[in-house]
Amino acid sequence: MTMEMQTPFTTSFGTQTHRDLLIVEARSGDRVGYGECVAGGQPFYSEEFTTGCNLMLQEVLLPLLVGREIGHPDEVSEILRPIRRNNMAKAAAEGAVWDLWARHQDVPLASALDDAPRERVEVGLSIGVKETDAELIEAVGTAVDAGYRRVKLKITPGRDLDMLRAVRREFPDVPMMADANSAYTLDDLKLFQAMDDLDLMMIEQPLAHDDIVDHRHLQAQISTPVCLDESVHSIDDARHAIELESCQIINIKIGRVGGLTDAKRVEALCREHGVDVWCGGMLETGVGRAHNVAIAASAGFTLPGDTAPSARYWAEDVIEPEVTMDRGYITVPSGPGLGYTVRGDRLDALTTSSFTIDQDGRSA
Repeated sequence: MTMEMQTPFTTSFGTQTHRDLLIVEARSGDRVGYGECVAGGQPFYSEEFTTGCNLMLQEVLLPLLVGREIGHPDEVSEILRPIRRNNMAKAAAEGAVWDLWARHQDVPLASALDDAPRERVEVGLSIGVKETDAELIEAVGTAVDAGYRRVKLKITPGRDLDMLRAVRREFPDVPMMADANSAYTLDDLKLFQAMDDLDLMMIEQPLAHDDIVDHRHLQAQISTPVCLDESVHSIDDARHAIELESCQIINIKIGRVGGLTDAKRVEALCREHGVDVWCGGMLETGVGRAHNVAIAASAGFTLPGDTAPSARYWAEDVIEPEVTMDRGYITVPSGPGLGYTVRGDRLDALTTSSFTIDQDGRSA
């Protein structure tokens, strides 16, 4: 299925005007749990993409799960662990099981993930690359007026330091971070050293998408905290980054680390070592957004995430009520599972193809 975005979103990867979507349903009796695959239509952010994830779910992952007795959602990650990577596809299946299990337990997903979740979570906004400083300043001003707890500015070579300086002059006290999406190298050290004067909360993934070592050298030579995103796909990646002092912050994206169970493990490791974490977004529908709200309510998520309201991205979401924000906070739903109602009529209207895995693991 495809959903058109309210406004184009530009990063160093390119400009997105729509999202190719993949929703997973897990059924048990009259209950249904939902998960969302956050891979893009093309393998720019990672090696995964929607068509490939669809095939992986249909032919490999779901046949391993359907018809199997699962006592707790944590077991899903162990069942799927022999399959290498494919984390976003795994997370989509596991997320549906987590939602289904929480509904069976009659507890909110946030309470299933954490013994004492917050009642509301702080929200930051990610702003894509703009052609002019004036456009960006206007966008930041709108975000500040709406009450967002911090703004994240996408940067790319040619639209970085001077642009950030212009925004900082206009908004000297606004919590602000920069996200490079791995567009730079250590040859740009002086550029990042110059950013130390901007009082940024962090610089997210400045170097290569699969690097931890070069980030260590960068962090040692700048005072602004480095935040790793694309480099961390597992708890081992997070452990290596912490041991090498490659970063001071980690962005935990459920899809990137393989699901909610592994997101919890990374969060626990970071909490043990005093490393701040936050929940990153992947332009999800309300299904994925609800999962983000649930995990962001956990104790270790110490910084505002990217879980902006539904209306920021979609004219009409697939859940009701839609995710809304009040002066920079989203209230964590108290209903069972995701706490939102997934609109079957909306999914049916958007769906272009579907498949079902029967109890014998066969696709229909």
